[in-house]
Parts: sequence; structure tokens; C-alpha cells
Amino acid sequence: MGNLDEKKKILLVDDDEIEHDIAKNILSDKYEVYTAKSGKEALNYLYNSGFIPSLVLLDILMPEMDGWDLFNRIKAISFLKNVPIVFLTSMNKAEGEKRAHDVGADDFITKPYESDKLLGRIEEILNK
Repeated sequence: MGNLDEKKKILLVDDDEIEHDIAKNILSDKYEVYTAKSGKEALNYLYNSGFIPSLVLLDILMPEMDGWDLFNRIKAISFLKNVPIVFLTSMNKAEGEKRAHDVGADDFITKPYESDKLLGRIEEILNK
């Protein structure tokens, strides 16, 4: 068993720097937060470092590689296939939530979100 004081690691992938700051402020007391500004940056980091986050928070609407594509690429990496992925997005809730459920995402949270709600849902997923 690992060190009980060791914080779980969350990878936040979002092209919006303001979103990085907001999420980091909410999550950093409880978790170690790593950020990537694009799908490509996230994949490079995951492949090259062998980093295994406890959970991935993933925006959907990003240039170059959207969140759906990145989700599939992360799930295709053998050592990451069981890492929970939560979509955190401003995308239309009804449309996005159904697709997120269909692809097997662990949750779908729309922006703007309440910090307590975000922390509660992450905690619930990590304690499954």
C-alpha cells in the first residue's frame, strides 16, 4: 500500500488557460494537478513519461484533436485503459452526456460547474 499522504494525480486537458487556473485552484488542496493545453501535448506527456494519472479531466471542444478523439487514444494505451476519464466541457449537455455515456466515460460535467460538485464527483469516481 502506498503512502497515505500521497495525493492522487489528476491530468487536466483543456486549451483554455483560465479553465486550468480555476480547476487547479479547486483541486490542488486535495490532488496533484497536471495540465496539458492540447490532446497532442497530453499524449506526448503520457507516452514519454509513463505517467499514470488517477483520473483525467478532459475538455471536448479543443482545436486539432477534440476530446472524443483523445479519449479513444488514451483508452487504447494499455497502461491507461483503466484510468477514469471525466469530460469537463461547455458542450451541450444533452448531446454530450449521451455520447460520453456511449463511449464509456466515467462522468460528464458541464462548465461552469460548482467546485463542491466537481470535487464530490471526482471523489466518488476515485473511491469506486
